[in-house]
Amino acid sequence: MAGRVAGKVALITGAARGQGRAHAVRLAQEGADIIAIDLAGPLPGVPYDSPTPDDLDETVRQVKEAGGRIVATIADVRDIDALRAATDAAVAELGRLDIVIANAGICIPAAWDKITPQAFRDTIDTNVIGVWNTVMVAAPHVIAGGRGGSIVLTSSYAGVKMQPFMVHYTASKHAVTGMARAFAAELGKYEIRVNSIHPGGVNTPMGSGDMQSALAAAGETNPLLNGMGTPFLPRWAATAEEIADTVLFLVGDESKYITAVPLSIDGGAAHF
Repeated sequence: MAGRVAGKVALITGAARGQGRAHAVRLAQEGADIIAIDLAGPLPGVPYDSPTPDDLDETVRQVKEAGGRIVATIADVRDIDALRAATDAAVAELGRLDIVIANAGICIPAAWDKITPQAFRDTIDTNVIGVWNTVMVAAPHVIAGGRGGSIVLTSSYAGVKMQPFMVHYTASKHAVTGMARAFAAELGKYEIRVNSIHPGGVNTPMGSGDMQSALAAAGETNPLLNGMGTPFLPRWAATAEEIADTVLFLVGDESKYITAVPLSIDGGAAHF
């Protein structure tokens, strides 16, 4: 079924690469225009490679290749004023807003007693306040359109069960799960649906740089926990495109009576 979001405009944070880029391209393939927002610069405290302006440019190229219009802006989701300015300008250019995907987030693995106050603060600022900022600046545009809409918040396997060696990340993703339910309740009267997605392992640049060694070092502090989150399916990780397929379902008409749902996309990992 082609054109499942034809004529709609979707705002996506963390759009320079990984899941954010996959969402942008997938929705463009199905007829949407895209507002792409990304820090495209050094992420606070992470052990993996940060996104770059070139990454965001590549998202622009792929969206255009897929047939969509796109307005891309470098902005920090932690800065609500910058995020509002980017959103307002892009909506003015593209004429409407129907879909919001609050995808930007960071992950800093560490054993519980190695997490610094700054790392905890950075994680909450990006993964919780950044998501809240995104909804707060974008939802008024969806409401103003009078057509309803769909908002998807990217949580995690860690927001359904928990993820060892990530107290701060787990706390942040549980907060996103609750935020989705709370926004769903209050935005429902505008025919706006709000759901959260909960990926397990996904093959993205979040696994680059020193991420694997950071995970291994944390795991050595309590090896018994390393088996948690094992998927039932034979692959340990999804592709970003597989997550995007689920997002497409949640923002399209096929899910028009689904809201306040935490949807796992983890091969069963949350149940291991």
